[in-house]
Amino acid sequence: MNEIIFFGLNKFPKLIKNEPEKITKPIQFKFENENENENENENENVKQIKQISSGYFSTIFLLKNGKAIEYSNKNYSNQNPEEIQIENIQKVTVGEDNEAILTIEGNVFAKGKDINPKNPDEFINISSLIEDKNDRIIQDIVSGSRSIYLLTSNQNAYGIGSNYYGQLGFDSKTLPKTEKPILMMKNVSKIFSGNSSEYVFLLNSNQELFGCGYNYWGQLGLGESRKEDGIQKLTQIQNIPKGKIIDIQLGVSFSIMLIENENQNENPKRKLYSCGRYEYNGFDQNIYIFTEIKSSLFENDDIIDISVGNAHTLILTSNSKLIGFGNNEYGQLGIEDTKDQSTPIQIELPKLRFNENISNYHLSCGYNRSFLYYSPSSFSNLEEDLIKLFERKEFCDISFKTENGEIIEAHKLILKYRLNQNQNEIEKLQEIISKKSIKESNQIFEMIYSNRIINPILYSEIKEIINSNEKLKKQ
Repeated sequence: MNEIIFFGLNKFPKLIKNEPEKITKPIQFKFENENENENENENENVKQIKQISSGYFSTIFLLKNGKAIEYSNKNYSNQNPEEIQIENIQKVTVGEDNEAILTIEGNVFAKGKDINPKNPDEFINISSLIEDKNDRIIQDIVSGSRSIYLLTSNQNAYGIGSNYYGQLGFDSKTLPKTEKPILMMKNVSKIFSGNSSEYVFLLNSNQELFGCGYNYWGQLGLGESRKEDGIQKLTQIQNIPKGKIIDIQLGVSFSIMLIENENQNENPKRKLYSCGRYEYNGFDQNIYIFTEIKSSLFENDDIIDISVGNAHTLILTSNSKLIGFGNNEYGQLGIEDTKDQSTPIQIELPKLRFNENISNYHLSCGYNRSFLYYSPSSFSNLEEDLIKLFERKEFCDISFKTENGEIIEAHKLILKYRLNQNQNEIEKLQEIISKKSIKESNQIFEMIYSNRIINPILYSEIKEIINSNEKLKKQ
């Protein structure tokens, strides 16, 4: 149950064998975990990819068993995959010259010359360096080119590493870099950066967007009058397209935004917007505010996923179309040549093994390489533990009369802890789920939560109950 499509700069002699350095056409391969003992009962779990994150020097494959394998091309001739010696990994993120690991417990381990100058190849626990001890449980991590951003369970955003362009939101002359996380902004719901970007966006719970850092090409979307080498403090981005911001992917000098309309009279429709440098932004001219990218290639499709590398963009649609534009020097657009494409072009894919559910495929663009990989949604450890709890009478409402009713109550508890939306939205989702069969309900459930980060506080609470002999006495 695994599949990876690859094209671009090939620095994986132990993984992608007998292929040229520049792979200009998408190829399929199975990921082989060479450092793991093969066990028939665990084989699928060992090799099942959960996430791929790729930067300039390294690529990390996160497996669903919580382990991660790193391929580094710093020593290309002697390259061997290495298992990262950290357990219970939930997410990985790679910048141009940094890596960060988020564990299920909410700890973050990172390495890089701007993170740990004395030992740049050694992972250190950077979450433990946050001054406020009550703010050290991390919910999400994002790498910039030379900086790393942390989102805590209290919805506070921190930055660590380079601040050369003001990408940490402070004056770069006073604070050129920091080896300890510094608080950037409170009430943050999402952080957006990129493996080669020296700038960042922060989204608050009111869907207000703020940005800072490198802006020479107008990639922050502040307008032509604000074109500067560095924006030194967080600045609100005006004239954002209407709708809900689903994702923002950042390149070296351009930004791609995915927006979903919120018109209740229409089916949800996702649209792409970009700003920044021509050649890379989907247009043939510089764009200084977020502007819609229109193309007949995806105007009638739903956009499933987007990803941005250093200077190229990939788009995956509901009709199994893969579309790209931007730099193609190393074949990272997969169009069988190395010519750049300033506007969207369709990429011919090999036959996908699991094409019947294209939503289980995900994109990951490295600095100059591209991955499309299969990673089906599944219940996280948190949901599995909650199911165990709801099997016990002492954790169930005695008013439950139907099996479907019990399922709905389980949804309510998870919704309460895991959604950042208001109570009206939670109730709306409950109403939708209550009208479905058990099978349909679980499908909706997995769709909603498959890409969400586990709330570490809730996870700790549930695990404590699960592990308590007193609470788990058999009836």
